[in-house]
Amino acid sequence: MANGQALRIARAFLPEHPLGNRWDYYYSRAKLGSDPLYPGVSAALRGSRAPLLDLGCGLGLLAHTLYADGIQLPYRGVDSDAGKIRRATRAAARAGLHEARFDTVDLAREVPEHRGSVVMLDVLQFIPPAAQARAIDAMIAMLTPGARLVIRTGLDDGTGRARVTRITDVFSRVVGWMNAMPRYYPNGDELRARLRDAGLAVEFTPLFGKTPFNNWRIVAAKPE
Repeated sequence: MANGQALRIARAFLPEHPLGNRWDYYYSRAKLGSDPLYPGVSAALRGSRAPLLDLGCGLGLLAHTLYADGIQLPYRGVDSDAGKIRRATRAAARAGLHEARFDTVDLAREVPEHRGSVVMLDVLQFIPPAAQARAIDAMIAMLTPGARLVIRTGLDDGTGRARVTRITDVFSRVVGWMNAMPRYYPNGDELRARLRDAGLAVEFTPLFGKTPFNNWRIVAAKPE
């Protein structure tokens, strides 16, 4: 994302007091400036009008980037981290994202009801295997005709990037940024087959960008 656009979005995460904690601001600015995730998701969702559920939304950066790209969908973000949900709600209000709402949900225990498009970004690997399979099936069931499922995840393919991804995810838990340890990185062939067996058109695209991580964008579209 262009530096100017990343800076404009990140400003919504500045603290209310000049001496307040600026972690979210600097994190957002660095993430948007270096990670191809959000432009990749915008490209996958462009042209769809289906309501969007963002599973594991974190600070809600996707809502900001979609709006900046002119993609204005009814948006709901859910995450198990109540602190991030509070900060996401505040930043969205400051940015005037009136169609965005946020809720605290433990995705290891439940998946909220929804009909439309679904995204799950950098979350799948933190869900235990059995719950992960149930979550994938639940997301498929949410799709309406023409809607899209967009997942970004690391894949278990034995590469150096895969090892770096796992180490970084563990480190994120140790320092407290994530509230769960990585549990299971999906096998790309198995995930592709599962989505195709559900009648979806599937596309896998590497989304490494300037990062050393083994991140892939997976888009599964339900036919009209």
